Amino acid sequence: MRHLLCAAMGLALAGNALEAAENQVIRISTNHTDLVLQVAENGRLYQTYLGEKLLHESDLKELDWAVHAASDGSVCKRGWEVYSGSGNEDFFEPALAVTHNDGNASTWLYYVSSSMKEVEGGTQTDIVLRDDAYPVEVTLHYVAYPEEDVIKTWSEIVHQEKKPVYLSAYASTMLYFNRGSYYLTEFTGDWAKEAQMSTGQLQPGKKIVDTKLGSRAAMHASPFFMVGLDQPASENQGDVLMGTLGWTGNFRFTFEVDNVGNLRVIPAINPYASVYPLERGEVFATPEFVFTYSTEGTGQGSRNLQNWMRKYQLKNGTGDRMTLLNNWENTAFNFNQELLAELMREAKDLGVDLFLLDDGWFGNKYPRKDDKAGLGDWEATQDKLPGGVPALIESAKQAGVKFGIWIEPEMVNPKSELFEKHPDWAIHYPNRERYYYRNQLVLDLSNPEVQDYVCGVVDKLMKENPELAYFKWDCNSPITNIYSPYLKDRQGRLYIDHVRGVYNVMKRVHANYPDVTMMLCSGGGARCDYEALKYFDEFWCSDDTDPVERAYIQWGFSHFFPAKAMCAHVTSWNRASSVKFRTDMASMCKLGFDIGLDELSQDELAYCRAAVANWNRLKPAILEGSQYRLVSPYESNHMAVNYVSEDKASAVLFAYDIHPRYQEKLLAVRMQGLDPEKMYLVKEINLMPGVTSSLKANGKVYSGDYLMKVGLDVFGFQQMQSRVIEFVAQ
Repeated sequence: MRHLLCAAMGLALAGNALEAAENQVIRISTNHTDLVLQVAENGRLYQTYLGEKLLHESDLKELDWAVHAASDGSVCKRGWEVYSGSGNEDFFEPALAVTHNDGNASTWLYYVSSSMKEVEGGTQTDIVLRDDAYPVEVTLHYVAYPEEDVIKTWSEIVHQEKKPVYLSAYASTMLYFNRGSYYLTEFTGDWAKEAQMSTGQLQPGKKIVDTKLGSRAAMHASPFFMVGLDQPASENQGDVLMGTLGWTGNFRFTFEVDNVGNLRVIPAINPYASVYPLERGEVFATPEFVFTYSTEGTGQGSRNLQNWMRKYQLKNGTGDRMTLLNNWENTAFNFNQELLAELMREAKDLGVDLFLLDDGWFGNKYPRKDDKAGLGDWEATQDKLPGGVPALIESAKQAGVKFGIWIEPEMVNPKSELFEKHPDWAIHYPNRERYYYRNQLVLDLSNPEVQDYVCGVVDKLMKENPELAYFKWDCNSPITNIYSPYLKDRQGRLYIDHVRGVYNVMKRVHANYPDVTMMLCSGGGARCDYEALKYFDEFWCSDDTDPVERAYIQWGFSHFFPAKAMCAHVTSWNRASSVKFRTDMASMCKLGFDIGLDELSQDELAYCRAAVANWNRLKPAILEGSQYRLVSPYESNHMAVNYVSEDKASAVLFAYDIHPRYQEKLLAVRMQGLDPEKMYLVKEINLMPGVTSSLKANGKVYSGDYLMKVGLDVFGFQQMQSRVIEFVAQ
């Protein structure tokens, strides 16, 4: 019987087409990685290899599509199907689940064709698969970037059935591994505890990492992960998969170890409350999943992703970044036009490029005096700002800095004129008592009319104030009261169509104002996905600016994001730490300040001015160079990170004593990424006025070889101390 079933499947496609496709090998390659797919004799597509690049083309056909299948009495040989559908002979988690017009919930996809084309930075491979019994088609897309060793993949689902089909699973891709053990590193947390790292071994069965927040991906779990193969992911050695999903809504990562110890990894939109009615001819495009496979640990994997992101993903990824002074920690909602003008002069005195006005500047019938009212009414509060935004921009020009402003256009307070006029624009129940997160509701971006309104918020500000240079775009609430007045009986589309509406707005704003710098914020670092960062220059990592906590937050985020995308501000959080320690911690990212300068001593202010100047000088290393994580705060009482410019002519080391223990053993820090043949002048910078360096190596010249093999003694025993050391090739 088993042989008859296998034969039947082998005849599912027309004989000639099957013969032409059988055993066809599709190779998706970077300089150091191969993903190899093969069309089997049954006409279906399987993964035969993912790992370090194979040297000989002839070896590809030696890979067996069924070599990893279990000998468990199955009705047919099973392999690693590239996009497995529900209802077939595979007993594990599928990529796709479709309920057809006749109620049948099975989908068997067969290979139809494949093609390749050149795209910016790489090669795109498109593979068409089709069900043999229903007019359902899936196109798999892979873009390989050879130099950066990154692969981007997504899928598109379409059908021609008479009525809508219902999708209950729709993965971006499926990846498989056959190793002795697997170790998942997650990035989890909450408000003020973003991107906290933890690692555990994957056991037989499923491990799921997901969120159900709706409008923001990362509050409890982040949309990125690492899987160490045969050992936990390590910084400088070992094989590791590092992947992230470009989706700012509900996501789900499934890690399933099967009965013979194989691992399948499935990144996808979370189908929670999202059985999606797909109309005839409508294309369902999944989010892009971006991954790198490193055989040299997470350090090299991070540099792959950071380099790729700067070149191809991050808005203005190869451009400059502005330092700034924000008013939030200094004034909160309590300011007026005169005070802001004074703060702009302070920004100029500090030496930063821009003054950023945060929350609290809008609303008249319901003035924004706290977080309970005003969201949605984007007119300057007259009694607080009689000259409106134009007067603030004029004050900034007089002070000699640029001007930016905070908005949260996807949200509405029930206590607002907008909600009074358009209650149907907010996501909320029609027949239940409402519940709130931060006293607000989420606007229904599945509604095109609401998308136009949100774009109009930015349009109005820009038309009235064409010199606006910067937007801080916040998103403080997950979706609550989960019902769309616009979608009515199609609520299964809400979570997905809302996020697509968010991206549509971002795309439109970016198209209209490509040169305006945009910061992505979400109650801290709850929005940091790769898709949104196509339209934003940078993101706010966390509202927690305590420098000790930031060590862990910035360490975690750095695995997937370049320094120029990560905003870090100097504030008054943790007054037990020095202004120097707080500033040095922020300087390893995109530097900003959110502090009242009047609370600084003259020496502290002078120090901050010098630190800004130093950071600007070191941009080629920090913003454009390669990052090397040297000492982990998770593994010691210290942290060290160095950056090296592309030409290796300059480098900078950030070293932090977080909570050293009494007379603990201190080890030298060995640099990475320098040119071993170059000679480097070592100079400690970011010193307080009147303080001379105690670094023994200060002012001396060493070879890159020495600095990488022997290193420097940079750590000490004092709590919350820091050093910034510059290296200049001679």
